[in-house]
Amino acid sequence: MQFSKSLDRPVVLVGLMGVGKSTVGRRLAKRLGLSFVDSDAEIEDASGYPAAEVFERYGERDFRDGERRLVARLIEGDIRVIATGGGAYVDPTTRKLLNERAITIWLDAPVDILAERTSRRDTRAQLRNGDPKAVLEKLAEERRPSYSEAHIHVKSGDGAHKDVVDAIVDALESYLSR
Repeated sequence: MQFSKSLDRPVVLVGLMGVGKSTVGRRLAKRLGLSFVDSDAEIEDASGYPAAEVFERYGERDFRDGERRLVARLIEGDIRVIATGGGAYVDPTTRKLLNERAITIWLDAPVDILAERTSRRDTRAQLRNGDPKAVLEKLAEERRPSYSEAHIHVKSGDGAHKDVVDAIVDALESYLSR
């Protein structure tokens, strides 16, 4: 990608759990010739526990505080693709930082698709209590105003990951040519 040489800041994927930030992020990074990092994986590496367990052990407030500091470190240095946890961008301080120092891309998918994807593994702390689809609908409604502040909005569905990567690349080209 020629335009990837013109990237002067990281590309950060935001959106609800199960939307494909990690899977699409890896493919996008490869396509752009950049490195990839997943903030939840970094939390796991630092703590020695799955991110969901850190969330459950310490509560959302402490989890988000640590996540905010981690994201601030991840956007420093090399230009890369970063996948954030579903709630990271909802934090006003994190959102402001990312919008000032990165290109933020909201990956968005219908709740029915997210519910199906997240049901495959029991790794989502927020979906363990109650009806997962209802929880996702509530989160989607609460978080939509925050996610809508991202620089770029890309709709995803049940199609191929390649199609989502293509849509992101097209949107990035358009965004960078303004």
